[in-house]
Amino acid sequence: MPTVTLVGTRLAEPGTEFVYQGESTACEGCPYRGQCLNLTEGRRYEVTDVRENTQTLECAVHDTGVRAVEVEPASVTANVPSKAAYAGSKASLAGPCPHVECPSHDLCEPDGADFDAEYRIEEVHGDPPHDFCALDRELTQVEFEPEEG
Repeated sequence: MPTVTLVGTRLAEPGTEFVYQGESTACEGCPYRGQCLNLTEGRRYEVTDVRENTQTLECAVHDTGVRAVEVEPASVTANVPSKAAYAGSKASLAGPCPHVECPSHDLCEPDGADFDAEYRIEEVHGDPPHDFCALDRELTQVEFEPEEG
């Protein structure tokens, strides 16, 4: 079920995904706090609809203002240890990786997923984009189901 929230006008397009970062210090005293700060911090969301006939509201965080949109939790693409990579099973991320130049780094440390959590695998994509893992990990690229709640 979609949630109505306010996002920066640059994000207010159906299909745009973002990770909600929580409250900024610039939010203090804002009259729209209740409409803006209603998502779960650290969770990935997708804009599913932009509310029509709504105005752009001034915002201390977003320089072009905010608009009302509908969002739903979005899936997260990640690399997980291959032994746990089965559709329908639960898996965790392998752990932090210092090799930021690796083409898989964003999948090993994906925005919207935590190292200390388990996620249900929705789909297995297969081999990750790197040729070899500098940490000698056997990894498989998967899609985690969107988190609910």
